[in-house]
Amino acid sequence: MSGLLIQCQDVWKRYGRKEALCGLNLRLESGKIVGLLGPNGSGKTTLIKVLNGLLQPDGGTVLIEGEAPGVRTKSMVSYLPDKPYFAGWMRVSDLFDLFADFYMDFDRARAEQMCQALQIDTGLRMKTLSKGTKEKVQLILVMSRRARLYLLDEPIAGVDPAARDFILSTILNNYNPDGTVLISTHLISDVERVLDEVVFIQNGRVVRQDLVDDIREKEGKSVDELFREVFRTVPYGGGEWKC
Repeated sequence: MSGLLIQCQDVWKRYGRKEALCGLNLRLESGKIVGLLGPNGSGKTTLIKVLNGLLQPDGGTVLIEGEAPGVRTKSMVSYLPDKPYFAGWMRVSDLFDLFADFYMDFDRARAEQMCQALQIDTGLRMKTLSKGTKEKVQLILVMSRRARLYLLDEPIAGVDPAARDFILSTILNNYNPDGTVLISTHLISDVERVLDEVVFIQNGRVVRQDLVDDIREKEGKSVDELFREVFRTVPYGGGEWKC
């Protein structure tokens, strides 16, 4: 099912004197895997938190299926933050219980099947798992929902190449085809193969939005090559900027 899913118009977000989103405009349709690509400090995480309702914009309009982020949109959004957020004492099965209580679209059988395929014991506590296994569990939880919008903030940062392959395969094979996946990352070459569309963000603004196939066919470049070209003068690591 296609249609307009996300609409951001002239969105601003400030942290004190620093402006993280600077009149950002974005429209995304459903049924796609979209890369939100930009250097560190470009506004990716801020945008994802605004879409998820964790941050309120200081100006502009944000709509998900025609509604401002709130109680109803939270039921449609499945969010993977860039840091672990579960208590170490919880067992994997406890997390399944939690998600089943909170989200009507959570498919526990799917989550258990993925854990079984990865030989993850659901009776183990989170604090006993390796970093990579914790991240796999969190991704399993997020992708076991039949959501309209999946917001994944740096899902492959800090994990080994084998874990990255698993994460990308899990995303590709388990998201709701009527929904959209928005993946925030600066590791372009690793995620490019699963993307339908890319959004380049710089200094809190969308500077380019294209279909991946159009980039390859019209410009004869990979997304990674285009990214390096667009951001070749942008220093990595973030910092202060003026809109």
